Amino acid sequence: MGEADKMKNPTFRICLYQPEMPANTGNIGRLCVGSNAELHIIKPMRFLITDKLVKRAGLDYWSKLDITLHDSFEDFVSKFPENKIYYCTTKTDRKFTDVAHKRGDVFMFGPESRGIPEEILFKYSSQNITIPMSDDIRSINLANSVGIVLYEAWRQIDFHL
Repeated sequence: MGEADKMKNPTFRICLYQPEMPANTGNIGRLCVGSNAELHIIKPMRFLITDKLVKRAGLDYWSKLDITLHDSFEDFVSKFPENKIYYCTTKTDRKFTDVAHKRGDVFMFGPESRGIPEEILFKYSSQNITIPMSDDIRSINLANSVGIVLYEAWRQIDFHL
């Protein structure tokens, strides 16, 4: 499968809702390239996509990233009427490992300081998933969370590109 063919059929899609930290976004972009996943970002962002911290974290892989910017949550959701969207949050008991993931699934993550807005989580409560963690922390770093969820989903499809 050539590069152009892979991007026509990504493994998964990662969506960052209004990300705040450029280094996390760069790391997540690198994870996406490594797993043939698309990266979607819902604006606004607290940094420019050309920020040197984004580029540094993404290394020289940034040019290989399939990235799409969306002006709003509604714009993003309208692009994936056939795909299952999972909302990654600490505000549910449904573990990400309790879901049978399929190629093309979408995983949305909220901004580092506040997570996905409550109204979105409420509206799509049946699609909320979480990463188990101790009560000693509020959440896991965003880039680490994406890596955990993305690679479990990819494992479930036997790491097929």
